[in-house]
Amino acid sequence: MAIEIRPVKTEEEYHAVEQLQREIWGAQDIEIIAFETLMTAHKNGGVMLVALDTVEGEERTVGFVFGFVGLTADGRVKHCSHIAGVLPGYRDRNVGYALKLKQRAWVLAQGIELITWTFDPLESRNARFNFHKLGATCGVYLRNLYGAMRDTLNAGLPSDRFQVDWRIASPHVEARLRGEDASLSASSLPSLLMAEGVPLINPPVAGERLRPMERMALEGERILLQIPSDFQSLKASDKNLALEWRLHTRDLFERAFDKGYIATDLLVEDGRSYYLLEQNPPVKQIPQG
Repeated sequence: MAIEIRPVKTEEEYHAVEQLQREIWGAQDIEIIAFETLMTAHKNGGVMLVALDTVEGEERTVGFVFGFVGLTADGRVKHCSHIAGVLPGYRDRNVGYALKLKQRAWVLAQGIELITWTFDPLESRNARFNFHKLGATCGVYLRNLYGAMRDTLNAGLPSDRFQVDWRIASPHVEARLRGEDASLSASSLPSLLMAEGVPLINPPVAGERLRPMERMALEGERILLQIPSDFQSLKASDKNLALEWRLHTRDLFERAFDKGYIATDLLVEDGRSYYLLEQNPPVKQIPQG
């Protein structure tokens, strides 16, 4: 049976979302967004969608997305997509994608054309999904946004985050969702971009260890910035190196954004992950808020 995506209907389904937060992130009870908050936001213009699978005749909640109405820094209405997740066994079945498409449709029906959310910029899988598949963009870097986090996936490092813009009615996003965006072509492979003169501003040394920190020049319309291909595995094996990556990329992203670059894609080649940053992308950035 196909996965069903729909709004939460019952108190039990809200509680199922509480449990998913424990299972997906290893969140402690004090960190969980509780039933009362989920329900209140949902019933006052928010979005609370669940993904449901039927296993042996029993319906099971396997994913969700939750957000609420907010304002940009200059007072425009937006939708804040606060948290979304899918159980590990469902992550390669397009469940997360289906949730985001349903969220987009719901928000468009409210007359809102901007969705924002935050995520760890060193999580390559999430970056690929947000930028390459959905068409989000980012020009905002937030240092240690949530302070010291206690859940399993985030504990032990500064909680730096990207705040992305998903301009859900834009031609760029619509083309991405149709798979028709020109930037999805083979010419966007990092090796080909570098052959065309697009610089990789942080080339690694052997074993993906970082080269000593340098104030590398940020020049040209486009630049590439490499990140770890599997940050969770790196953190588990060498937390000091994971911290080095965090501080190294923090410096580069902040300098790039200050110079007007915007992250528009996450490219993958030969098991390595690269952000593409552009100075004059077709989709302009929304003021932070």
